[in-house]
Amino acid sequence: MQELIVNILLIIVILLAAGLLIFKSSRKDGMTRKQKKMMVRILITSLILLVLQFISAENFNSLDKYLFPSAGSLIRFACYFTDYLIISYDILRKAILGIKNRQIFDENFLMTVATIGAMALAIYENGDYLEAIAVMLFYQIGEWFQGYAVGKSRRNISALMDIRPDYANIEKDGKLEQIDPDEAAVGSIIVVQPGEKIPIDGIIVEGSSSLNTSALTGESLPREAKTGDEVISGCISMTGVLKIKTTKEFGESTVSKILDLVENASSRKSRSEDFISKFARYYTPAVCCSALALAVLPPLVRMLILGMAPAWGVWVYRALIFLVISCPCALVISIPLSFFAGIGGAGSQGILVKGSNYLEILSKTKVIVFDKTGTLTQGVFEVSGIHHNEMEDARIIEYAALAESASSHPISKSLQRAYGKEPDRSRVTDIKEISGNGVTAKVDGVPIAVGNDKLMKSLGISYIDCHHTGTIIHMAIDGAYAGHIVISDVIKPNSKAALTSLKASGVEKTVMLTGDAKKVADHVGSELGIDEVYSELLPADKVAKVEELLNNESKGSKLAFVGDGINDAPVLSRADIGIAMGAMGSDAAIEAADIVLMDDDPKKISKAIGISRKCIGIVYQNITFALLVKFVCLALGAVGIANMYLAIFADTGVMVLAVLNAMRCLFVKKL
Repeated sequence: MQELIVNILLIIVILLAAGLLIFKSSRKDGMTRKQKKMMVRILITSLILLVLQFISAENFNSLDKYLFPSAGSLIRFACYFTDYLIISYDILRKAILGIKNRQIFDENFLMTVATIGAMALAIYENGDYLEAIAVMLFYQIGEWFQGYAVGKSRRNISALMDIRPDYANIEKDGKLEQIDPDEAAVGSIIVVQPGEKIPIDGIIVEGSSSLNTSALTGESLPREAKTGDEVISGCISMTGVLKIKTTKEFGESTVSKILDLVENASSRKSRSEDFISKFARYYTPAVCCSALALAVLPPLVRMLILGMAPAWGVWVYRALIFLVISCPCALVISIPLSFFAGIGGAGSQGILVKGSNYLEILSKTKVIVFDKTGTLTQGVFEVSGIHHNEMEDARIIEYAALAESASSHPISKSLQRAYGKEPDRSRVTDIKEISGNGVTAKVDGVPIAVGNDKLMKSLGISYIDCHHTGTIIHMAIDGAYAGHIVISDVIKPNSKAALTSLKASGVEKTVMLTGDAKKVADHVGSELGIDEVYSELLPADKVAKVEELLNNESKGSKLAFVGDGINDAPVLSRADIGIAMGAMGSDAAIEAADIVLMDDDPKKISKAIGISRKCIGIVYQNITFALLVKFVCLALGAVGIANMYLAIFADTGVMVLAVLNAMRCLFVKKL
């Protein structure tokens, strides 16, 4: 009856394997050559084993009278051993290499000892070789599933790696010439045709096009780009020919930094992965010694103390079962795979995670601190009013734009846009930027001060408060107050929904830090439902406030800081986890943040938290399930209740189930 059940199981395995082979081979994203080769080995081994199961030992023994005594037993052993070698030769080779390199205690060694021991017992007892081959066969099937799962995870990350450009076009004598992107110097003019990737960051000097940014952001909607717009490498020009003046070398471009980030993500391990690595380092030698003790000590006790028959075969068989059960494949394979799949799934949504340790920290985040400008608001400032000025509006704007002409701050950019001309820098001298306050300069020799009320106070100039909501830029010309400019920012459409989803996901407190005036900050905070708002902060004040919040954290909870990645590098680095959003092209973000969101959508924060919690949940499920089954089956094997088929389930069966569970980390679109 047992043999019939085994035969039926083997037929099912063969059919499943053949079906997977045909299905996956017909797809472009199917198996690798190595996986196909392994599938063929599994099929051949299963077919031979199935045929041998229908030939009884008596049929082989009948050959003795035609050949020579014991010929049938030798031929039977040769058939089974050949089948064993077909499925196990690579495992045997790895085990031998491990012994040579003094790295003995791994799963290859355990499987080799267990299966060769089972073969030796079958020879000794003239029994069935099925168990030895079945153990190796099911182990290889489990390894195949694991390899396919890793391949699928890698293909998700490979979608990101497709952003790597192969060439850059430059125009010579009216013809396009392809060069290596590394050869394009800063300031070169490159040509990007429809369907081609932008190879290097730059500014469009001619042409317009729709850009496909899905490889960077995970979003399918194209973005329109025209002359004067900054563009980053990795996007695909869909509709028009673009001439781009490069602003960076290829090695410093966005695409290179992203690729470096993704390629090095696996080097930063989580606590769970470190635990499993240390666990396997001590666990494997311990179970090998336990198996040896199980094979030797009970027979010696029976023989020397109890005066009974030693029953070596029984105890050696139990020790072999113990070895097969103890193989830590499910843990060693599935835990890193879960994190790898989680990073790959996040990457497909435009969420770049620098390492599995950051996924683990993000899952415990209870406090999220936001920068305001460019994070919760659009960061596109517009001049909305000029008040209390005796000088004409255009003159006020001209002085402000010229004084701010050296600054890259969004407010400075808004003043320059309102001016509408290219500032004549030759008219400006003695520029001094006072962090968190504003700028002083001389325009046409006249002292100008442009900034907030702190700047006016420091200069001893009386100013007039404004009742309008917005950023108030006070102006002083030649030491006298000249009025103020109101600059307004707009809350991002998804910001309120993002805060709501964060609360729903279990985030306990949201905080906003900004250098803006209290009135503006409180208005934005109340609109979005933020718990705590701190305004009029200098960059150093933001770091100090984050330090204070970190000290007040409850045990086990973590604090994340979300910024636009341009001026927030110190705070991004100081928080438990730094998240840079809207950071396409921002070197500061990619360098300082632990997680980079490649577009401006704040809702991606809750998605990132959802991915991290799903991933960690799957990791804990696999650890609990694998250890529970292992220890129960080890106890059953030691007392003789478990047989080799239960051992196969405890090893390969648990590994396959854990790997399939880990693959769920890839499916993140609905989070």
